[in-house]
Amino acid sequence: MSTASPHTNNGFLTSADGSSSLIRTSASKIDSLKNWSISTYKCTRQIMLEKLGKSQRTVDSELEAQIEQLRETQRKYLSILRLTHAFSSHFQHVVASQQSLADAFADLAQKNPELQKEFICNSETQRNLTKNGELLLNALNFFISSVNTLCNKTIDDTLLTIRQYETARIEFDAYRMDLENTKPELTQAATSLEETQRSFAHHKDQYEKLRGDVAVKMQFLDENRIKVMHKQLILLHNAIAAYFSGNAMALESTLKQFNIKLKSPNNITGSWLEQ
Repeated sequence: MSTASPHTNNGFLTSADGSSSLIRTSASKIDSLKNWSISTYKCTRQIMLEKLGKSQRTVDSELEAQIEQLRETQRKYLSILRLTHAFSSHFQHVVASQQSLADAFADLAQKNPELQKEFICNSETQRNLTKNGELLLNALNFFISSVNTLCNKTIDDTLLTIRQYETARIEFDAYRMDLENTKPELTQAATSLEETQRSFAHHKDQYEKLRGDVAVKMQFLDENRIKVMHKQLILLHNAIAAYFSGNAMALESTLKQFNIKLKSPNNITGSWLEQ
């Protein structure tokens, strides 16, 4: 039985089998690079021909309308997210100012006995507003976090699949055009035509699979989006309405209903504006 003879290379032993394996690996990488270059060229050419109106693109009108609607929805939700974040930031400054006012009034109450009652009353009012302002901030931050997850993770995940689908569509059309241009030329070798047909069939399968994946993902996304936004919009409405109407009990009840941790528990009953 014959064995591969070892060779010495800079003090290390190598074998003919090792050299062959290295050659095969290099050849595989070269083939992959070649295929990638050809595919990139075909896709770039297809994009240019479509822009020039010299190539017909495959269109799924219903699916593309849904995709555009999803992108528009994400843009609008991101706008809501930015505005809510700005509101939360401004309101946080208001709450901080109320806390400072409460401390200032409390200090003056100790130093001005003749106005102690009035200063204490104002200090307590500002403290009550601060406590409930912090609860509203908790609700705002919960809303922001949930909508941010929806926009920048859940929707983005579906858009990633959509981008893959759009790339597959371009590749499918590029290889379809190759096949259409190959058929009339009788001088083409049979093996070349078969290779073109195999490439077209492969990219057609990829395109149809991703089109199905996009349709399914968009359906699940729409159901999830409605569920999430229904919950968050009720939270936002109830929390803001409770705060600005002075209903401390309703504000705490809203946060507990949505399992939001109360960082500043409020033991006030009724309206803090009446205190």
